[in-house]
Amino acid sequence: LVYQTYLNDPRPENMPILEDLYNLLRAQEEKEAQYIATALEIYVTGSLNVFNHQSNVDINNRIVCYDIKELGKQLKKIGMLVVQDQVWNRVTINRAAHKSTRYYIDEMHLLLKEEQTAAYTVEIWKRFRKWGGIPTGITQNVKDLLSSREVENIFENSDFVYMLNQAGGDRQILAKQLGISTHQLSYVTHSGEGEGLLFYGSTILPFVDHFPKNTELYRIMTTKPQELKKKEDE
Repeated sequence: LVYQTYLNDPRPENMPILEDLYNLLRAQEEKEAQYIATALEIYVTGSLNVFNHQSNVDINNRIVCYDIKELGKQLKKIGMLVVQDQVWNRVTINRAAHKSTRYYIDEMHLLLKEEQTAAYTVEIWKRFRKWGGIPTGITQNVKDLLSSREVENIFENSDFVYMLNQAGGDRQILAKQLGISTHQLSYVTHSGEGEGLLFYGSTILPFVDHFPKNTELYRIMTTKPQELKKKEDE
């Protein structure tokens, strides 16, 4: 019922919003429907109604960046679910067009903190490859990442791991999780910038990648506060 108008005339402006679902639930007599509608109320007419609108974002570019750091604590969970759902839709569309989809998740440990987003993330890791998707997780908080029950499923479905310098406690957890020898651990112990270990299938390789700092790419990509300040001064 929610999608009936859109299916009859599939124009963007006919795409239903959360309020359409809410109104239909309110029209139902069953107490279960009223319970769900009440739970939705704060996201429809309440203070967290930011997602109860037609999107004004163009998501048809080849590169799309979703930034949810400005969302408050109460909205962060639903925000992450909305983004994950949108990514899944994009993968589905690209698969039909025989295109691959690369999906990069920064601060990935945040997705694994919440039960629903963690479950969705594991589902993505398990199914993406069959749909032409290539997910990549990025995090500095390895301990937080490994404390999630879901991470084993993610590691088992990851062909490639790029590991830089690790803290002592994290090294031991990773060594156990990934089967790293004491000698191999030395490459992520007090290692310099751009030095670490590559895991590809059953192969483990130490690497040194000193990215040249006198390049335009480095100037664009650096996140070091002192270098960013210098860039602003220029």
